[in-house]
Amino acid sequence: MTVTSTHIELTSTNATAAFAAKVGALLSKGDVLLLKGDIGTGKSFFARALIQSLQKIPEDVPSPTFTLVQTYDTLSGEIWHADLYRLGDPSEADELGLLDAFNSAICLIEWPDRLGSATPKSAVTLLFETTEEEDVRRVAIENNKSDLADNIMKAFL
Repeated sequence: MTVTSTHIELTSTNATAAFAAKVGALLSKGDVLLLKGDIGTGKSFFARALIQSLQKIPEDVPSPTFTLVQTYDTLSGEIWHADLYRLGDPSEADELGLLDAFNSAICLIEWPDRLGSATPKSAVTLLFETTEEEDVRRVAIENNKSDLADNIMKAFL
């Protein structure tokens, strides 16, 4: 099965949270989601909603902008939420432990372009975009080699 690109339109924050919960239910150890998009497109909101949907008792999920990485124990296993915006060099991802986490945890990576060649080949990219309507977001699912991308798309067809 191959996936080239599919767009999902999220018409509200509730729709984004529901999308995050559906995607979260599909994830398991070793899955990596690359969250791309400009500032304010909903990457952090999506990550927060996904993490909370997998917690037995949802807790506060702060943005990892300053800490770079936050980890969470969830019903599906450990989740690493990384915001790599401030990363100066791709080698710093290894110093954070991310390269090991790609195999041992579920990883949600904001600003994944900072990973350079360390980007996992099996990762699925979710590209977030704003629209002319204030709360509406468009998300493109991209990866033409991944069963996870196929499963995400099937969940929304």
